[in-house]
Amino acid sequence: MIFEVWAPRATAVELDVLGGRRPMSAGAGGWWSAEVAGAGHGTRYAFLVDGDGPYPDPRSRRQPEGIFGPSAVYEHARFTWSDHDWRGRDLRGAVIYELHVGTFTAEGTFEAAIERLPHLVELCVDLVEVMPVAPVPGGRNWGYDGVDLYAVNETYGGPDGLKSFVDACHRAGIGVILDVVYNHLGPSGNFLRPFGPYFSDFKGSYWGDAVNLDGPGSDEVRRYFIGNAVQWLRDYHLDGLRLDAVHALHDRRSRHLLAELSEEVDALACSVGRPLSLIAESDLNDPRMVRPLEAGGLGMTAQWNDDVHHALHCAVTGESHGYYPDFAGLAALAKVLTSGVFHDGSYSSFRGRTHGRPFTGVPGHRLVACLQNHDQIGNRPQGDRLPIPALKLGAGLLLTSPFTPMLFMGEEWGARTPFLFFSDHVEPELRESEAVRREREFDGFGYTWDAPDPSEEETFLRSKLDWDELKEEAHWSLLCWYRDLIALRKALPELSDPRLDRVRVEVDPQGKWLVMWRGELAVTVNFAEEPALVPVAAGTVLLSSDEPPTPTQTGLHLPAQSMTISRPTPQ
Repeated sequence: MIFEVWAPRATAVELDVLGGRRPMSAGAGGWWSAEVAGAGHGTRYAFLVDGDGPYPDPRSRRQPEGIFGPSAVYEHARFTWSDHDWRGRDLRGAVIYELHVGTFTAEGTFEAAIERLPHLVELCVDLVEVMPVAPVPGGRNWGYDGVDLYAVNETYGGPDGLKSFVDACHRAGIGVILDVVYNHLGPSGNFLRPFGPYFSDFKGSYWGDAVNLDGPGSDEVRRYFIGNAVQWLRDYHLDGLRLDAVHALHDRRSRHLLAELSEEVDALACSVGRPLSLIAESDLNDPRMVRPLEAGGLGMTAQWNDDVHHALHCAVTGESHGYYPDFAGLAALAKVLTSGVFHDGSYSSFRGRTHGRPFTGVPGHRLVACLQNHDQIGNRPQGDRLPIPALKLGAGLLLTSPFTPMLFMGEEWGARTPFLFFSDHVEPELRESEAVRREREFDGFGYTWDAPDPSEEETFLRSKLDWDELKEEAHWSLLCWYRDLIALRKALPELSDPRLDRVRVEVDPQGKWLVMWRGELAVTVNFAEEPALVPVAAGTVLLSSDEPPTPTQTGLHLPAQSMTISRPTPQ
């Protein structure tokens, strides 16, 4: 077989394979190659660049011994798929479920996650979003410190494990989105620098050096990341990618990397005959992110919407520290439910400047909204989740909103287990400084930083879901509430209608209640700790989180901290 590697600045490249070192031949464009008889699937190999190394392949498909070991040849065609009838999952009308493989089950593997798919089928989610699976240092990590971006973490089950998980999800009728990180690489095991100009000469973000997307040599660097995205969607049969922190992509070219990636993925979707989604995590509040290429946008299928999360969080918890002050009060919640974002050119007190642009004309399904996700839980010092009463109200609004709703694993039953930040760096200096670095990252957020040490194994183990909680009545009752909400959303077209200009919201001047109108349906919420009279006409109650409301001549009398979905009788 032929081994190839891009190393445009090298004067000599050697291939370490089958017990010996072989010189590689220089070719066009900075590519080096060597043909080796007898090498094939499973063969270990590495490269030496100008005598330094050995290093794993930048495009390594497998790292069986971890990030510091050699690469292994992996042939995609050897895996037998059973999803031949799979036609994909469109993001429109979908409900997403985010999970971390290592903590979703006690075993922390793809194989164990497959055993839990019946739970997701009964919940009626459409897409599972898997947090990053690229190899990382040690045995536990959120995944955002990944390197060897073309490979799959062996701790989870390696490339075959991911394929088996995707195959099983498709058999169950569930699509799979993978979280990928292109704005930086982990500080440990990152061996790209010796090969070429993969990085710029400045810090691109808090997390590391900027990737070289617009400097000399960046054509091939861009192809490295676009080729990575295509691999996941084509060779792993994935249905979409969630692109981490795209605001940290430094690209001054006339054509942004995201637009180039969108075009490539659109072409691939035509080839494979199923929809492929690109979801951006963006802090910019810029509607160009989700506008089609032909309309001058960047072509992302959707983007995460933190404004909806913040407004929901404030409404159900009353918190107003850190980046929450602007979102305190039901008026902020009303604005995001009808406009998509809160900061649309308004002043952001957290940033100390104006922020964002209006999302006029953008359908709600292009905005992925949540009540909880890995960041919003895990970036709290104690990784604490919302209590069940808050989840009931928040989920009721989220799952009847015009957005694409996303749940975080365990949310649906009110999991008590935290989701803490954890890592397992091999180098002592990284391991010992991780807690300090983490505290510094959230300086000014208004927390008393009493987080457990992220390097301790116990921090990771505490974050694993406890599925036995489902045996308890309170947790089972909440799960039934989530199931009923999703079922109602799928049964009634009004609840999945993405047209923001058709959403109407009324709020109590005293901040006790809110009514969101979805067509002729009224989603009525009482946030107060005492019963409240809400001016909504009586009619047919479709679903209630608590005891059904009592109709009166002037409206509905709702129990404390409860909500109801009804079809009021026309007056």
